[in-house]
Amino acid sequence: MERRELSIIVAVLCVTSVVTGIVTATPPRPGTEDNGLTENESATLWSRDADDYISQEAYQERYGESRTAMQQLANGTDITFKRPPATAATWTRNDFEDLNAGGSDTSIHPPHASLEDGVYIEDAHATIFAVQPSTRGHLESGETPLYIAPNGTMRGFVDYRVRVPNGSSSGNRTVEWSLTNHEVDEVRLINDGTTIVEQEGSHTPALEYQIEDDWSTTLTLEAEIDVRLKKTVRIDRGDETDVDVTYQTESLNVTDSIDVEIYDLTAYPYYAEYPNGDAGVAIFQSRPWQGYTLTENGSARVRGVWRFYTARNTNWDTLVQSSRTGSSTVQSNAIPVYVHAYPSRIGPRAEPVRDGPEIIDTWGTDRPSPVGTLGENINIEIVNQTYTTTYGLAVRAETVDREDLHVAGIVRGVNASIVAPDSGSERQLRRSNLSVEVIQQNQSQATLRIELRDNQTGTPIGLGGGGRRYPIGGGARNGYITIADQRVETNASGVAIVTVEQPGIYTARYHPGSWLGHNPAYVSDTATARWHPLGTIEGWFALFVEVGWQLLPFFVMFYAGKRLLRMLGPEDIFQNNP
Repeated sequence: MERRELSIIVAVLCVTSVVTGIVTATPPRPGTEDNGLTENESATLWSRDADDYISQEAYQERYGESRTAMQQLANGTDITFKRPPATAATWTRNDFEDLNAGGSDTSIHPPHASLEDGVYIEDAHATIFAVQPSTRGHLESGETPLYIAPNGTMRGFVDYRVRVPNGSSSGNRTVEWSLTNHEVDEVRLINDGTTIVEQEGSHTPALEYQIEDDWSTTLTLEAEIDVRLKKTVRIDRGDETDVDVTYQTESLNVTDSIDVEIYDLTAYPYYAEYPNGDAGVAIFQSRPWQGYTLTENGSARVRGVWRFYTARNTNWDTLVQSSRTGSSTVQSNAIPVYVHAYPSRIGPRAEPVRDGPEIIDTWGTDRPSPVGTLGENINIEIVNQTYTTTYGLAVRAETVDREDLHVAGIVRGVNASIVAPDSGSERQLRRSNLSVEVIQQNQSQATLRIELRDNQTGTPIGLGGGGRRYPIGGGARNGYITIADQRVETNASGVAIVTVEQPGIYTARYHPGSWLGHNPAYVSDTATARWHPLGTIEGWFALFVEVGWQLLPFFVMFYAGKRLLRMLGPEDIFQNNP
């Protein structure tokens, strides 16, 4: 493969991943390397490039060739994904083959390598190239763990140079040095002090590992370097020469370590069936995870707040070549690429959008925005304020295939093991029966009696106590009833008393607590009552009295006016016509 120019990065797009966000990026140089990817897949992998879009015409004039539509798009955008793409691992695995060590007199290493010197071994290092499958999580400032799959591969780079002492000559004595053998004798992968993989030495080891029952750990790449030098001493005695040959050996261990989180998911599902036949599903996992599918064909799915992008590890942009006479910097032929997960402003989503599952609840930990952890030239739709990690997702859907429930993590290829909770995974979801009636009233107010019962068993539903809380995740929520702009709760007998002062029609609505926090849980119900003062004999009597008092002044005025006209007016005004 050709040497890569640093200012030109080939982007890669995984055909199985879905593009969800578009922002600006540096133009890629199509066709410089394929690394196991098709031409169109070489389009959008690198999010850390400077944003400098050039038109199709300018590109053709500069490079003498045209680009595909995807390559042109990637020239001016950063691409984000709904799911962790496979292209980062594909690129890294193939590009790793371009990494070559120097000879015995030259050590090649990335600028960040930790160099060790011995007596004859100098500029020695063992540097981790990549651990994959993996995803770098951007949780908040100062917290960006590298999640790795329980089964994966660590790739590393080991190199050194041998300092062969100069020969010397003094009188009849001559000393000569030569290198007879040098090698990376053995490489090991160590997990928190315990060797888990050991194999023959190589300058570019690829160590396949399997780690179980771990959470946070430190992985160490260790290499043992051996050299053997020959020292020849000649003493000229005139008619004969004495020759003394000895061998000098040296072994040097070099290491590099990386802190990781072993990403081994276990998901706890809870199910409920709505009275109309709909299904409810809630899944909780205490680490970031991508989402889950509800049907065998994967048509119905839900995902959390996490989105993904891919970017190179800039520590490998250049390599240093060191020798006895000095050092120089060259452009690297091998650059590792990682998947990154970040909380997106898009938020949790269900698919299909219009007639797919309905997200009824999410819960998790509130964290500040991790925008400061992205670095330069990363332009994505990351949250810019406090967000909630979607450790729990609950949905309502028409159909759920429990046997085909598939929970995917943020590390490619890692799916959760489904484990039934100790308290059971089934949640009862029943119809409720709400009634309201006027039990007492007068001309100024009425007393309403609200009663809430289980529609199936007739058992009273009390809302005031905490005895019905069985939270799946987060905090449990008690239900309540609204009526006349008031929020009320029933007592242990399922009854609440409300007083209203304005005549009218009053509708009571039961707002049940989520089935995530109650077992059994209920669906909503409504009931209506009508109150007016004329609804009783006392009300009618009060109305007549009130109207009489209001009309009394008019009767008095009418009577007084009539008497006054009799006294002052003509007598025939009040006489009947003949």
